[in-house]
Amino acid sequence: MDEALVHLTREWLTKALHDLQTARITAAAPDGPLDTAIYHCQQAAEKSLKGWLTAKSNPFEKTHDLRRLVKQAVDGLPEFEHFADAAEVLNPYVSAFRYPGLTNEPVPSRDEFDEALHHAQTIYDFVLKLLPNEARP
Repeated sequence: MDEALVHLTREWLTKALHDLQTARITAAAPDGPLDTAIYHCQQAAEKSLKGWLTAKSNPFEKTHDLRRLVKQAVDGLPEFEHFADAAEVLNPYVSAFRYPGLTNEPVPSRDEFDEALHHAQTIYDFVLKLLPNEARP
């Protein structure tokens, strides 16, 4: 992997790590807004997948659709199919709680957040294991 690709991959994964950290910090704060925290779970998964695709020189369109990104990743590495269900769970969180009127509940439950965080962390960890050390944050 050339240096520019290593750098860009590391940037995607650093942003994903920051989203995971933000989700945890926000959710742990007294009265922490879980609607904001769960959004960062979706973002962490998205940026992890985009980091992988970048590392493989696999250009992706500008999208927040995790299902589409997982499908694209599967084309290069079939093991990404394991994240199809996670993508389904996380996909709505890019907007569901960020704008009024999109859900029946204004904020996710703690269980819903915990599940989202688990999925995002699992995707991030999987991608990290696939990358050479120099491309990791």
